[in-house]
Amino acid sequence: MSNRMWGGRFQQGPDAIMEEINASIDFDKALAAQDIAGSKAHAMMLARQGIISDDDAAKIVQGLDTIASEIAAGKFAYSRALEDIHMNIEARLKDLIGEPAGRLHTARSRNDQVATDFKLWVRDAIDDIDRQIHTLLTALATIAEQHAGTIMPGFTHLQSAQPITFGHHCLAYVEMLARDRGRFADARRRLNESPLGAAALAGTAYPIDRQMTAQALGFDRPAANSLDAVSDRDFAMEALAAASICAIHLSRFAEELVIWSTAQFNFVRLSDKFSTGSSIMPQKRNPDAAELVRAKAGRIVGALNALMMVMKGLPLAYSKDMQEDKEQLFDALPSLSLSLAALTGMIKDMEPVEESMLAAAGAAFSTATDLADWLVREAGLPFRDAHHVTGRIVAEAAGRGVSLDELPLDVMQAVHPSISEDVFSVLSVQASVQSRRSFGGTAPENVRAAAADWLERLASDAPNA
Repeated sequence: MSNRMWGGRFQQGPDAIMEEINASIDFDKALAAQDIAGSKAHAMMLARQGIISDDDAAKIVQGLDTIASEIAAGKFAYSRALEDIHMNIEARLKDLIGEPAGRLHTARSRNDQVATDFKLWVRDAIDDIDRQIHTLLTALATIAEQHAGTIMPGFTHLQSAQPITFGHHCLAYVEMLARDRGRFADARRRLNESPLGAAALAGTAYPIDRQMTAQALGFDRPAANSLDAVSDRDFAMEALAAASICAIHLSRFAEELVIWSTAQFNFVRLSDKFSTGSSIMPQKRNPDAAELVRAKAGRIVGALNALMMVMKGLPLAYSKDMQEDKEQLFDALPSLSLSLAALTGMIKDMEPVEESMLAAAGAAFSTATDLADWLVREAGLPFRDAHHVTGRIVAEAAGRGVSLDELPLDVMQAVHPSISEDVFSVLSVQASVQSRRSFGGTAPENVRAAAADWLERLASDAPNA
């Protein structure tokens, strides 16, 4: 038997394999709330335009509300034979209200219907992610303010480079995540055009009011071109692109938490709430939450690649390939949401081990650049000459197994006679950090000011609950 929702042209029903590959209800039922909202807006517009009666519209809206209640209560019976969430809801609506249900699809196609539903879902997901990024930003800025003077090693190539503060390190991620938040906001602005009323691809001959439905659904405007409206999935790719970059940022911090929580580093202690044990080694505390955040970046970036490959060769307007657009989003954006929640929890609960950070900050001659800068300022050497002199002094310290501030003055003077006792004022990690007062530098006063500025901005830019 052919599909009763669209099968008038067909004499036979689909093969079982066709039904299997064609059905999307197993995943697109996630769009139920958006589909019902879009259908209600469409029905009310049809009535106001005199395309259907007010009575039919009222019955449609009442029936859709009943379906929403059934879905919320877990009592809605989904049918794979009806392919997707749109046909499932329409079929149930007919069971509930009879003939008026058949008028709902007037001046509408599944093409503009699904594009509308999908945009609404992505928009809702972006709003949720924005709230979560804001929470994480606030947590990081708070820690940065608390640890503006906590000294730790800064790394390049994962080798000790120069002393910095833990607050400064946290603020680096504040900057990254703020850009992520901006990318999602940009994506939201661009997606906020309504496809509803574009119909299959060419618009409709009915006197519809697309402004009305766009406004009812919270869109800024109707999409301007009916072909583009039904074939566009830029909004999904852009959301995934923003999610991918954000996931990579989370993964980088997660990687640092994995490293820092090792016995070898001991820079932070993660709480029991975000650690696991070993089935055989009773002493183990594994940073599994951080490792899973790190791994989920692969799923999210993979979703972006998958969707781009789906879209790369499609002629206008709609092709069934585009059914493969949703599972990636339905997996990736919740994965990002979970990663944000996990990393926020770890950061709020972690305990920085200040004495370990401080001890490591002075390792590997991390104040060598301060010595070179002193030679430029006080001895008048060109920086390249100062760099060479400093390298020789570092070699002397390494050979004696001492730090730079432990190296005797006469040994340094043997390398360059202009070095005076004053050089020791710049060789401690505390002095090094205090001196980095340039804009964006790690000096504690800079970090406190930047953290306070971020907390003020975040307080004034809190998303709606």
